[in-house]
Amino acid sequence: MPIPIYSYEQYRQTSRGTNPVYNEEIRAQVLEIINKVRKNGDRALFEYTEQFDGAVLDQLQISVAELQTAHQQVENGLLTVMHQAADQIEKFHRRQLRDEWWEENSGLLVGQRYLPLQAVGAYVPGGTAAYPSSVLMTVIPAKVAGVEEIIVCTPPDINGQVNPLTLAAAYEAGATAVYRIGGAQAIAAMAYGTETVPQVQKIVGPGNMYVTLAKKEVYGQVGIDMLAGPSEIVIVADDQAKPSFIAADLLSQAEHDPLSKPILISTSEALANLVLQEIEKQLLNLPRREIARTSLANQGAIILVATLEDVWPLVNDLAPEHLELQINEAWRYLDQVTSAGAVFIGSHTPEALGDYWAGTNHVLPTGQAARYASALGTDDFIRRSQVIFCREETLQLSATKIAALARAEGLEAHARSVLIRGKSDESELQD
Repeated sequence: MPIPIYSYEQYRQTSRGTNPVYNEEIRAQVLEIINKVRKNGDRALFEYTEQFDGAVLDQLQISVAELQTAHQQVENGLLTVMHQAADQIEKFHRRQLRDEWWEENSGLLVGQRYLPLQAVGAYVPGGTAAYPSSVLMTVIPAKVAGVEEIIVCTPPDINGQVNPLTLAAAYEAGATAVYRIGGAQAIAAMAYGTETVPQVQKIVGPGNMYVTLAKKEVYGQVGIDMLAGPSEIVIVADDQAKPSFIAADLLSQAEHDPLSKPILISTSEALANLVLQEIEKQLLNLPRREIARTSLANQGAIILVATLEDVWPLVNDLAPEHLELQINEAWRYLDQVTSAGAVFIGSHTPEALGDYWAGTNHVLPTGQAARYASALGTDDFIRRSQVIFCREETLQLSATKIAALARAEGLEAHARSVLIRGKSDESELQD
């Protein structure tokens, strides 16, 4: 059996129902890397790239000419698809932009401005693989938000090269600079700056545990989007769902990583058994089948429930990164979902649609963080700045009320700073 079957009570008693635990040994290594990059700058980056990636570099930054060449090397059909995907992402994220607003009431004017960050860094996993979609998903929302400097860090292969697809995506998305740097050292470089890598205000993008722990350690020095963990999918299916669709979608997450978490919740034991059969069939010719099989066996689960009404407390407790509703009248149940990174409705809306084509962002909260966090979007690259203007007569009308609140908190200087603007006799400030 490639994936075990549980009741929800049984599932919660397993380690599969818990959040990932960060490794303290790795954290110690990450701290050492960060400190060395802060102290030694580019020299540390060259040394760590040789140590971890096996690449001896003579320069960290990838030139504009290299980006253009990579863009030209991509097959025209794939380049067209990439351009269309980028266009979808841009259109979706432009809908997220906010307008500043102002409101006047009896002489008091308040408002809110939205200001883009000046410099952000996007981390894109790489090395032996290429993730151009992650480039598009991190760079384009920043560009739409109005960020002027958007840099990308991605690890090189053993020859010091970055996959042309990744570079083409960076060029297509409008990144201002790309660096062949990976791991915790890339996060440290972007957070503190080096001779070559500029310091940024915020770091976004997924990565392995080293990257995640590095982001956690530099938070406060810079902003971060989230602490991303292994990928997750929860599929809710009834007895009308297609087993082959469900198996394919579970495998689409399982092939990411042995720690990926693929879960099926169903009211039908018969469907569950058919899905198990279909998984075995589809695993036979899946290139990453060993990774997928490990994920299914160690992290996956099929959870059986009595009715669909039992599903939603369970779903909201799991707070999955991806949630698919392959059930009859799925739209009817959308309001029941309060905690999910992205919801895919209907049997013809696979999670991969969101990864590549819908324009929605695939950088999503994991590890139950969807209870309080959201998908990456333009808000992640914008600061809200509040503006207040008060007329003299308005302040005089409100002064005693403001002073009363300040004095209730024991902050006399606050009270006096208001009262002094309406009093000519300083002795009255003690009233």
